[in-house]
Amino acid sequence: MKFLVDNQLPAALARWLTAKGHAAIHVLDRGLGRECDVELWRIANDEGRILVSKDEDFLALALRPDDKGRLLWLRLGNCRKQALLDSFEGLWPAIAEALEDGQQIIELRGPASSG
Repeated sequence: MKFLVDNQLPAALARWLTAKGHAAIHVLDRGLGRECDVELWRIANDEGRILVSKDEDFLALALRPDDKGRLLWLRLGNCRKQALLDSFEGLWPAIAEALEDGQQIIELRGPASSG
């Protein structure tokens, strides 16, 4: 699977996904930090990437009729990088299954709110 990790999430998440065997890139590593949400969504879709974001604006884009983009929408609250990565580690089997099943929008809720 291929992922594009949004700006408000740490680049460490893209590295974590890469370590899991996926093609993941952070928007800052691609020089896309100033792009608007619509453009990031287009880029992710054009490249067949699943967008990983906390931004609710991407949910609105994903819910448009006939939109085929895929979103991993994080609703974990503000947390430290390690808490985020720990949450991903614990939730990954369910996330991977949902993605492999072709779900377009995966909403991730969890207890990762520390500091």
